[in-house]
Amino acid sequence: MSNPRTEALSQAGVSIWLDDLSRERLESGSLATLIAEKNVVGVTTNPSIFAAAIKHGDASYRQQVAELAADGYDVEHALFEITTADVAEACDLLAPVAAATDGVDGRVSLEVDPRLAADTAATAKEAVKLHDKVGRDNVLIKIPATLEGLDAITATLAEGISVNVTLIFSLERYRAVINAFMVGLEQAKENGYDLSLIHSVASFFVSRVDAEIDKRLDAVGTDEALALKGKAGLANARLAYQVYEDLFTSERWKVLAAAGARAQRPLWASTGVKDPAYPDTLYVTGLVAANVVNTMPEKTLDAVAAHGEVTGDTITGTYEESNDVMDALAAQGIDYNEVVGLLEADGVAKFEASWAELIEDVREALAAASATGARS
Repeated sequence: MSNPRTEALSQAGVSIWLDDLSRERLESGSLATLIAEKNVVGVTTNPSIFAAAIKHGDASYRQQVAELAADGYDVEHALFEITTADVAEACDLLAPVAAATDGVDGRVSLEVDPRLAADTAATAKEAVKLHDKVGRDNVLIKIPATLEGLDAITATLAEGISVNVTLIFSLERYRAVINAFMVGLEQAKENGYDLSLIHSVASFFVSRVDAEIDKRLDAVGTDEALALKGKAGLANARLAYQVYEDLFTSERWKVLAAAGARAQRPLWASTGVKDPAYPDTLYVTGLVAANVVNTMPEKTLDAVAAHGEVTGDTITGTYEESNDVMDALAAQGIDYNEVVGLLEADGVAKFEASWAELIEDVREALAAASATGARS
């Protein structure tokens, strides 16, 4: 029986995805339990998640690493094999959800190497390679919404591959992402692909916006500034939903929809609360609307299941208030463009650092396996 609070969230139009994946979670049945009991209908991954899973992994990771070491795999190829194997297994677990929702949910996201974020051609090539290796219709390839990533998003969609666009912080960039999505579908149509089989989400980050802006409001220190703490993340995301509503009712979109295309859904990412002073379900219950995804760390999912108050749509009708928040932030000297630019650069840097850690963990595991094999 599903949890009534997560069930209410699902009924309100929010698809619950888990922001975590490990082989232990798959083999223990933990993910299957969350699907059955807490309405989880998708999974997202990132380099940090894989690094933690492999570093503290179970015997099945060690076994695979030993086999890869014996076969002479280098670290890059070993990492490719390990991550795609986990994602393929998760895709299989979620296949019934994908079938029941006509492919809308039941999705598992796998990120391209973040070191390629500034290289359009390399990102697009890696996206195809990952998609083909996983070999499951319900995989989503994650591509960061850097300026260089926009063309890679288009190129990947044009090949009929479903995409999760990640690291979106600004409204301007979000509009560019939607344009890249529509161009990709237009090209996919020209290339003869069935548009109804191409899916996409746009991952708009929330809590990191508050973390950066709150720090600046604390530095200002006035009562007016402090009263704005904890409001920027929700306001920014709500205005993103307004962009979604505007662009996916446009004449351009209607032409694509008539050809079978499905709208790119907003996905709320970075929804774990970073400031313990805020309610731990703030970025979930405050961002409820139809046709959105909320990807949560398990701690946030547990909080929602325990005491999340779902009161229906908390986005539609908030646009004037949200614009007022952004205007008030500007009046306090908060430079929105500077903040979102910093957050994007920092987001890419964090993913690159996590990827470097992941590579090092795999390198150490291969070396240990090789040494063990040499002694045996």
